[in-house]
Amino acid sequence: MRRKQAEIATDHVSFEAFYRRHVDAVTRFLARRVDDPHTVADLVAEVFMAVLDSAHTYRAGLGTEIAWLYGVARNTLSTERRRAFKESRLTSRVSGRRPLDTDDVARLEERIDAERPARRAFKAMADLPEGERAVLELVVIDQLTVTEAATALGIRPGTAKVRLHRARRTLQGLPLVMEGTPG
Repeated sequence: MRRKQAEIATDHVSFEAFYRRHVDAVTRFLARRVDDPHTVADLVAEVFMAVLDSAHTYRAGLGTEIAWLYGVARNTLSTERRRAFKESRLTSRVSGRRPLDTDDVARLEERIDAERPARRAFKAMADLPEGERAVLELVVIDQLTVTEAATALGIRPGTAKVRLHRARRTLQGLPLVMEGTPG
């Protein structure tokens, strides 16, 4: 699978198939975390550009494509947040945005609205330690298995299980947090 995954960086047909398989999942992942349609659209594009650069790093034995892709998306989002923080000190947030047509904005606004409950859950989880919050997000909100979440975060599955248990114990009154964990 590693060889096949590396092909997406050099073969446009393989990349297009990979993109079509995962673009909706990446868009949902980002719409849960960002409430601006322009930023979501830009980040989706950046994630897939990063995939082209890092396709050689995917290891099928360590997890699924989607777990690896969510790790790429988390890194892209972190980079964007650091960049936006720096930019906000210098210029207004509107500068540098590419225009979206009306249909794109409407579609992204619908996606953002659909992810509103997940954003509420993120607010409730905000006070958790970063490691616990990251595992909880990936397992409960993004529906990864604990092993896939561990892969996305670059930690051992046992560590992920402990962090998930601690996070759930802390937030036991929040129904979404206590829902079943995917295998």
